[in-house]
Amino acid sequence: MFDIRIEDGGNVVLSGRLDAAQVEKAHEVLNRVTKSTIVDFKDLQYISSAGLGVLLAAQKRLSQTGSRLKLINMSSHIKDVFHYARFDMIFEIE
Repeated sequence: MFDIRIEDGGNVVLSGRLDAAQVEKAHEVLNRVTKSTIVDFKDLQYISSAGLGVLLAAQKRLSQTGSRLKLINMSSHIKDVFHYARFDMIFEIE
């Protein structure tokens, strides 16, 4: 199960498993983000390469206007995935 939502404060919250089957749902929500935004990973258990691709596409789109995604509350496993993919060089991870 996967859920993505934009909270009242504008933060994007991810939960469950972001894999290829959920890419369309994630893409739809992330396309509504138009300024620098925090993405909260606190309840995300898994992310696939397809999920990484959705986040990368959003980051590239936002960077064209000087905005970015800031990723917070990652589990150590997901942090490792970002490190091995060298996405820690692309995203601000806290």
